[in-house]
Amino acid sequence: MTALLNETALINGWRIATGRHGEGLPVLLLHGTPAHSIIWRRVVPRLTAAGMQVHLFDLLGFGASERPLQGDTSVAVQSRLIGDLLDHWGLERVHLVGHDIGGVNALLFALDHPQRVHSLTVADAPSYDSWPSPTWRGIHQRFAEHARMAPDEHRALMIRQLAMAVFDKSVMQGALLEEYLAPISGVIGQPAFYQHQVAHYDSRYTADFAQRLPGMDLPVQILWGAEDEWQPLAYAHRLRNDIRGAVLQVVQNAGHFLMEDAPERVSEYLVDFIGQVHSKR
Repeated sequence: MTALLNETALINGWRIATGRHGEGLPVLLLHGTPAHSIIWRRVVPRLTAAGMQVHLFDLLGFGASERPLQGDTSVAVQSRLIGDLLDHWGLERVHLVGHDIGGVNALLFALDHPQRVHSLTVADAPSYDSWPSPTWRGIHQRFAEHARMAPDEHRALMIRQLAMAVFDKSVMQGALLEEYLAPISGVIGQPAFYQHQVAHYDSRYTADFAQRLPGMDLPVQILWGAEDEWQPLAYAHRLRNDIRGAVLQVVQNAGHFLMEDAPERVSEYLVDFIGQVHSKR
């Protein structure tokens, strides 16, 4: 993770762990939940090799970024951090890529600030009324209780949930599993996970997408794992139908964490799409 997150930014008094790699077309990668920037580790090298300058960061309250004792860490706030970080990096516009709630952040930012977005790619993003998904609904409803549950019970629950995030269950084991568990475990990580992440699994932030998305006027790509157990493929088709000109790419043999199941194909879709948008400018 040190190689991915090699810088720090102070945004609105919060310490945000950030990373910047390569030279070329500016790309910003936004992770989701329950995750952090590690999910992009096999995508970043492929993008930089294709002539892109990749920016990424751990969302506020996630991963290596600050866990505020007080404060809103919903997608409404996280999406506003994007503009602040673009200013920090001196970027006027960027190719924006968001996965899971990172996709929600990207959509909200693009709707509010289209002039700062060259292109938008969203992957397996909650939308409309799709979240919290059935497997997370009960956890969301009792997030305060789960924050106090025995550590071994929390660990078992997260191992079960993370296994659902991939199509190839052998991927989410061993050292990689521990990398995902580390930031959401322990005396700080466990309660922070439920406070900063699970408490904000709420479709009120996306309930108006049917009204707002048809007005979007940007090049948009939608990536989706065909075997996503949390966000059904039907929502990808709904997003494509509501966003004028959007292109949908369904990644076979991939689950919700499609960058873990199919990093090569995800990277190829990003390189091709961003390259096509750039060539038309």
